[in-house]
Amino acid sequence: MYRDNTKVVKIGNRVIGGGNPILIQSMTNTHTEDVDATVAQIKELTKAGCEIIRCTVPTKEAALAIKEIKKQIEIPLVADIHFDYKMAIMAMENGADKIRINPGNIGGTDKIKAVVDVAKERNIPIRVGVNSGSLEKDLIEKYGGVTAEGIVESALDKVKIIEDLGYDNLVVSIKSSDVMMCVKAHELIAKQTNHPLHVGITESGTIFSGSIKSSIGLGLILNQGIGDTIRVSLTDDPVREVEAARLILRTLGLRKGGIEVVSCPTCGRTRINLIDLAGKVEKMVSEYDLDLKLAVMGCVVNGPGEAKGADLGIAGGDGCGVLIKHGEIIKKVPEEELLDTLRYELDNWNE
Repeated sequence: MYRDNTKVVKIGNRVIGGGNPILIQSMTNTHTEDVDATVAQIKELTKAGCEIIRCTVPTKEAALAIKEIKKQIEIPLVADIHFDYKMAIMAMENGADKIRINPGNIGGTDKIKAVVDVAKERNIPIRVGVNSGSLEKDLIEKYGGVTAEGIVESALDKVKIIEDLGYDNLVVSIKSSDVMMCVKAHELIAKQTNHPLHVGITESGTIFSGSIKSSIGLGLILNQGIGDTIRVSLTDDPVREVEAARLILRTLGLRKGGIEVVSCPTCGRTRINLIDLAGKVEKMVSEYDLDLKLAVMGCVVNGPGEAKGADLGIAGGDGCGVLIKHGEIIKKVPEEELLDTLRYELDNWNE
């Protein structure tokens, strides 16, 4: 398993690599200069399960804001840098736990060295990020277009620049919006480096298309033992990114904890507004830190049998419903009391 053999990298109060748990990342969409708004969003993301947060640092004001933001949050902060090497230095000086750069777009070797020197002095990890959209022209010509091989070569070239400067406290990120290209690139790079890998499908889209593309891509990558941190990139509230990431890790058996909700797809036997009910249940269970499977079924005919694999469940009838525990019907209640009945069971869960 590749992730078991990657280097261990310390990011603030967390560690990645070397077989440590895969951590969930997201990125704020506030103006980093707005400390109150940024802190509020980070706290909301932390509550949802985010373990590393990235903030863009395009200006001096944003870099300076990191110091105040850091005082009010509990998870490591990564400064996202584009083009201006001075912002990378200032971000580190103001408490960033890690910086994300593309050495190819922040200037010559002297500017890269200036950044590396500060990182080395403070032992701050550098995430070397390369996207398919920023692939160099010579590599596009070499490989006849944007390819997985080109992305990998570009990333390893950037890694070598920093390693040649005497620093190897690195995390590598290679992303593409082309799912299968991204998968292939990770398969290739995992054989050529032992730096921890941050994985994700970039620009994956809205909550619907983005979740599907990310689930397929991340599922294929993670299931091969590749990847030390992940981000699900969605055009939506960043909290949705964290929720999707948690479910992907749980589905792959890479993360425990949290209530897994399973629900039937409805059919002609359904006599309850199951779609609405399942949505309410999914929202409700997010408040609980329990490790169990919960079934929401649409009829009392097959519901109990189909819910046998769940720890707890409800099934709807015609104006009524049943509570199911470990495959057995415990009680029958009016439809309008199903949610409250379920909440009571969760509040008093001890099995």
